[in-house]
Amino acid sequence: MKLKVFNRAGELLTAELPPVVKSDAEWQQQLSAEEFAIARNKGTERAFCGTLLDNKRDGVYSCVCCGLPLFRSSEKFNSGTGWPSFFQPIAEENVVTEIDRAYGMVRTEILCARCDCHLGHVFEDGPRPTGLRFCVNGASLRFTDAAEVASLADPAL
Repeated sequence: MKLKVFNRAGELLTAELPPVVKSDAEWQQQLSAEEFAIARNKGTERAFCGTLLDNKRDGVYSCVCCGLPLFRSSEKFNSGTGWPSFFQPIAEENVVTEIDRAYGMVRTEILCARCDCHLGHVFEDGPRPTGLRFCVNGASLRFTDAAEVASLADPAL
């Protein structure tokens, strides 16, 4: 699959990457209990409780499961909902959507394109320029400071 990843110079490039597929047991060894419940079992962290909600540092938010870069801090905004919110992903191809009919609602779920990590949902009540609000569980993300973005480089690049 073609996805956007960083090279060693910190530049976002398109690369052909295999999907990341692991058993539940392997994910449980890698993730905390909360991360596993949210990222792999489509849970939701409590509003206003995530560690990344108030993060104002410049950098990149990546998938907690596979490390794929998903969002930039420059696209983050305070939605007042209690979850980190972004008006667009770092690259459209890095995030996929599915219809979520759980709990008697119809919503658009967002997932990591590489490993199917549950990120949250996208809504059409965001700011310009997209009008979208990618409402993301902080437990589904890892933050990397802008000065360290080159450390996210895929080893194949």
